[in-house]
Amino acid sequence: MDIKKDKIEGKIENVVYRNDVTDYSVLEISDGEENLITAVGIMPMAFEGECVELVGRWTFHKEFGKQFAFDSFEKKLPEDVDGILQFLSSRTVKGVGPVTALKIVNRYGRDSFDVIENHPEWLADIPGITLKKAAAISESFREQSGLRGVMMFCKDFMGTGEVGKVYKRFGVGAIGILKENPYVMCNHEFGMSFERADEMARSFGVPADSEHRVLNGIIYLLNYNGMQNGHTCLPEDKLISAASDILDLSAEVVGKMLCEFLDRAELASYRHEGTQYIMTSEVSEDEDYIAKRLSKLNSQAVSFTVDNAAALIEKVEAELDIRFARKQREALFASLDTGVMILTGGPGTGKTTVVRALLSIYKSIGARVVLAAPTGRAAKRMSEATSEEAKTVHRLLEVDKDEYQGTFFSRNAKNPLREDVVIVDEASMLDLHLMASLMRALSRGTRLVLIGDSDQLPSVGAGNVLSDMIRSERIKTVELDEIFRQSKESLIVTNAHRINEGEAPLLNVTDSDFFFVRRDRDDAVPETIASLVTERLPKTYGKSIKDDIQVISPSRKGIGGVDNLNAVLQEKINPPAKFKREHSAHGTVFREGDRVMQVQNNYEIEWEKNGICGMGLFNGDIGVISEINERDERLSVVFDDKIAVYDFDMLDELELSYAITVHKSQGSEYPVVIVPMYSCPIPLMTRNLFYTAVTRAKRMVILVGRSDIAYRMVENNREVMRYTMLCEKIIDYR
Repeated sequence: MDIKKDKIEGKIENVVYRNDVTDYSVLEISDGEENLITAVGIMPMAFEGECVELVGRWTFHKEFGKQFAFDSFEKKLPEDVDGILQFLSSRTVKGVGPVTALKIVNRYGRDSFDVIENHPEWLADIPGITLKKAAAISESFREQSGLRGVMMFCKDFMGTGEVGKVYKRFGVGAIGILKENPYVMCNHEFGMSFERADEMARSFGVPADSEHRVLNGIIYLLNYNGMQNGHTCLPEDKLISAASDILDLSAEVVGKMLCEFLDRAELASYRHEGTQYIMTSEVSEDEDYIAKRLSKLNSQAVSFTVDNAAALIEKVEAELDIRFARKQREALFASLDTGVMILTGGPGTGKTTVVRALLSIYKSIGARVVLAAPTGRAAKRMSEATSEEAKTVHRLLEVDKDEYQGTFFSRNAKNPLREDVVIVDEASMLDLHLMASLMRALSRGTRLVLIGDSDQLPSVGAGNVLSDMIRSERIKTVELDEIFRQSKESLIVTNAHRINEGEAPLLNVTDSDFFFVRRDRDDAVPETIASLVTERLPKTYGKSIKDDIQVISPSRKGIGGVDNLNAVLQEKINPPAKFKREHSAHGTVFREGDRVMQVQNNYEIEWEKNGICGMGLFNGDIGVISEINERDERLSVVFDDKIAVYDFDMLDELELSYAITVHKSQGSEYPVVIVPMYSCPIPLMTRNLFYTAVTRAKRMVILVGRSDIAYRMVENNREVMRYTMLCEKIIDYR
């Protein structure tokens, strides 16, 4: 049922408040009858003196009283002398303040705007205004007018930030460009979804079989499948069928146009075993570059002599007072002999020992070494294990941004890293784009060591980089398979290896670090987990353990899924209170004190830590809400002592994280992990997902639920297939 909306017209007398990021504004509007109305809503470029028509509804604020909350508006420049003077006096136009505004209006009256825009040289007749200043005033006014025109044209389709980007990119020609090809908004610079651009295109009358529409529809499918399913490409027949459905065009039309796009290199293809795979040009370039660069790094590496390598290894054995196992020794020799080496293996097999040894060896010969990992938590773990600084890959590559390129890496082929050796942990999390960016930043002759567990889930982003490299059999790979004595004492390690080898985990041991709490009904799982988190574990191990616990679920949905568990745990751990402010967004109540997770990479968000400012938060970062400010529409989160501020329109990047999915836990390690064992979608009840969840725990694992679910997950060795061509291209380049 449609709710009737009200309409008011008037002039902006005062801009009480405006958020420079979201453009949320509090305005005082005169209605021409000596009434002053408080209006609140999103209005970019709200200036005193402007005439506006607002559509919305009347509300009552408990602190500020009666207000008009508008959700749409029309605006125009004032036409009366008083309004023109007020507008120019508001310093909207650069170079014009109250004194200059009065001089202009006294001389030209109601023609002031026309003179500024079309006859700026006339302004030089006014004392104090030179020809140079007059030109600058005119340029500023025309820019404001152009931006205002683009804003009004786009306001039904875009947010303020998007309009600003469009105007900076295309200037006054933006309207014409958008009318011809609204799908330009789908590129990386603007990031608009295909659905939104398609809606805009329909309103402009763009034909359904427009080349712009079909090309961007195909690119949307390729990118969507990359984000959702990890594919870097799709078989041609599957792609044509899917594109035909979303575009509502025949397969013949789509297939014909696809051939034209390939001929013009607007898309790329790769034929393998009789099937043609289609990918975006960017993905094709990334796969090609990785394959070529891996080959060159191996061919350019300067090998140490075997005698020298043996001496170096024996020296570090003495320093660390250990004796390396056969596979560990093989890994050390391989790293000294090849340009690229992969070290893989499950928990307790000594990967960290090899890293420490490599650090010692390379330092002893004066090599510059840097440690990195895909996530902040993984980098922190690496630092703690080696007592050396480890950076996120993004920080290593010096992520930056500007208004034209958006986000980019400062380290690249033209400005490469200076280190001699780059060691990357949790390499299974490297997606195609991040791996390509890393490869572009390596100098000639740099050694690359990738460390990871290939049996864990693949990267969240597109690609299956580590597995593709191993599968190619062109990159030296050493798999550690011996569990060391100390680790054998851990049931976490024992059960992780049993799960990975297809054996049922031991669930009946009660005096170790791996526990099973049996619940035969799924609906009993959430309350049991809540009891463990809030009562049973703190009572046994102390209250401080609460901060060490992470609940990890296979799925978002269902009684034991993340969505339901977060609701239950929030109520138990951080219930409502008068002194806690809260805000609802996207179906979630965020409350001061809540644990939250950043759920997508945001290279542009700024943070502050001990007076030092930085930039970038990444998928999987976990923090706590420290403050909610309704007036400023902002929410502050503390991430490991870093304070980041989110505008309310950014809250789709945050989720409650009392419980998280296994996929979101990748690259992280938690002292205590609780995993619900309940009936969830079959595709998620897999061995490698179970294995990944268990290996996230450092000190304790607790399974809660049904033993038959655990056994079924172990038996289900199904791995979701990803269409990628990196393996084949690596083979081709050798």
